[in-house]
Amino acid sequence: MIQIKKVLLINTHLTYPNWSEGVLNDAFNQKAKDFFGGNQLEVLETKIEDGYNVDEEVEKHMQADIIILQTPINWFGTPWIYKKYIDEVFNSGLHSGKFLSGDGRTREDASKQYGTGGKLQGKKFMVCATWNAPKASFNDPDQVLFKGRSTEDILIQITSNYLFCGVEIVPDYNCFDIFKDGDIAGDLENYPKHLKKIFDLD
Repeated sequence: MIQIKKVLLINTHLTYPNWSEGVLNDAFNQKAKDFFGGNQLEVLETKIEDGYNVDEEVEKHMQADIIILQTPINWFGTPWIYKKYIDEVFNSGLHSGKFLSGDGRTREDASKQYGTGGKLQGKKFMVCATWNAPKASFNDPDQVLFKGRSTEDILIQITSNYLFCGVEIVPDYNCFDIFKDGDIAGDLENYPKHLKKIFDLD
């Protein structure tokens, strides 16, 4: 019997009444849920703002083949509740030995690099992010703020947690310029195409 793959969708939007209600991030999360469900994958979900159990989140990570973080980029990072989530869940995964065994280095073998002690090989992690920043502000050394950096560069403080634990990082998906001149409808429409390509699903 073929084992059905599982995907974990983590929505870390934090509601600010009358300013940021989470509708857009919920819409992207639903697109992913519909896509994976339509491809016969079991979907696990966590909406951090609604609360979570740390031990259950560790087990969800252990079960999932694919993990997707849905997040707004607020002040160039995720909402603060996501850092709390990571600290709690990944510390539990460290102490239990389920996520990793040390940082990879050993005194016996100096060639062992920092960040090679992870136990979550075979899993894939992706970020789907909503930005006020326009697409043109990335990958252009003439831009004042990011100075040629990519979204991958800016998101490294998120993806490194997973890479440290042995998870493969796959290309992110982004919805840019959401308050002024973005193509939100087009980005939502194209999201399943990105998922299909990245995860090689029909």
